Amino acid sequence: MRIEYDHPIEVTLEVVCGKWKGVILCRLLRKTLRFGELRKQIPKISQKMLAQQLRELEDDGLVKRVSYNQIPPKVEYSLTSYGEDLEPALSMLSKWGENHVEVVADSKSIDPVKE
Repeated sequence: MRIEYDHPIEVTLEVVCGKWKGVILCRLLRKTLRFGELRKQIPKISQKMLAQQLRELEDDGLVKRVSYNQIPPKVEYSLTSYGEDLEPALSMLSKWGENHVEVVADSKSIDPVKE
C-alpha cells in the first residue's frame, strides 16, 4: 500500500525527522566517515541509536554503507547522490538553528518558579 501525503513537507519529515538523522546527514555532507568517527562527532548519541539511525537512512536510500572484508572490520558511511540532494535544505535548517539557538534554548529552559 502506497502512503499518501497531504503536503510535501511530510515527505521530508518522514525521511529526516528525529533528533539524530539531520545531524548524521550534516556530518556526512561531502565526507565519508567510519562508525567510530561519527560517534566522536556526535558524542550525545548512543552506539545503539547511531546504528539504528544509520540503518534507517540506508534503508531510505540516503546513506551508503561500505563494508570492507578485513580484520578489524572496517565500515564506511557516505551520502548517496539522493542524500546529497538534501544539502540545500540541511544547510538552510542549520543556518536557521544557528540564528535562533538562543531563542529556542531560552524557550526550552525550565522556569524554577513554575515547578
